[in-house]
Amino acid sequence: MQSLLPRLRQVRRALRDILYGMTIYEWVREFDKARGEVDRLFTLIVFGELLGIPILPPYYALRLLPYAVPRFEAWRRSMLRERDLTELFDQELG
Repeated sequence: MQSLLPRLRQVRRALRDILYGMTIYEWVREFDKARGEVDRLFTLIVFGELLGIPILPPYYALRLLPYAVPRFEAWRRSMLRERDLTELFDQELG
């Protein structure tokens, strides 16, 4: 009986992963992508002067600085990364 229990857990986990993939996986990916875009836009608006785009007065930017410091390096890389036209479109043909 004890050797059957781990096998049943594996089957249950596999079925759960299959059901997750069939139902909400695409939604989760789209939400993560949208959250990333909003996050990059927010950081650009607040700390755009780091890239030479002053949008928000420095006083407010300095008050938000402690919350944004952990994300700065990833944000700078994502904003300064070269993109091509195909990245603007979803690759889904469905």
